[in-house]
Amino acid sequence: MVKRRRVRDSSSPNVKMAQFQLPLLPYEKNALEPHISEKTLTFHYEKHHAGYLAKLNGLMESAPFDANSLEDVIVQSSKNEEYSAIFNNAAQVWNHSFYWESMSPKGGGQPTGVMLDLILQSFGSYDSFVKEFTNLGMGQFGSGWVWLVLRKDLLHVTKTPNAHSPIEQGIRPLLVCDVWEHAYYLEYQNRRADYLSVFLNHLVNWEKAQERFQNI
Repeated sequence: MVKRRRVRDSSSPNVKMAQFQLPLLPYEKNALEPHISEKTLTFHYEKHHAGYLAKLNGLMESAPFDANSLEDVIVQSSKNEEYSAIFNNAAQVWNHSFYWESMSPKGGGQPTGVMLDLILQSFGSYDSFVKEFTNLGMGQFGSGWVWLVLRKDLLHVTKTPNAHSPIEQGIRPLLVCDVWEHAYYLEYQNRRADYLSVFLNHLVNWEKAQERFQNI
């Protein structure tokens, strides 16, 4: 995920400021084709994701609090409307980093092992999970995210608007699908249902979800 690095403040050679770094994509920009094009991924990563990061680092220079992690920034800034710009950019950086890792060129389809057991225990069947995930993704009005989270030893699907995420409530997500239009418009235009279907059938990274589950 997103890490901080120390950079020298040009206004004072003896002072260093902490900045967040843009994490590398876990695959090449053309690796998700034909489902998500290199053009979409390039714009999404280099313009949207990197843009949020640049704004965040600028805002953090005068922030009234310090934080060792991006999650700390999100939690602290979410509690005060005065810090909404910090929150929005920090949360979008975190969400996008989590989204890239929620996909894989070898992903998609029904999981196996631990994740399948959790799906069956939580939803009754894989098809029931797919239906709920799709319905919530379609039901998110405007921009937002649809998440698979772990709560009280069971999996749940939830959606959040704009930059919000489950970590604000201390809930740990395992997967996320970005339903902002810039994530899919070049390929699917207004057909969000098709994009969600492709995400589940061809891209979703169950191995990463299992790794996240085991690290909770």
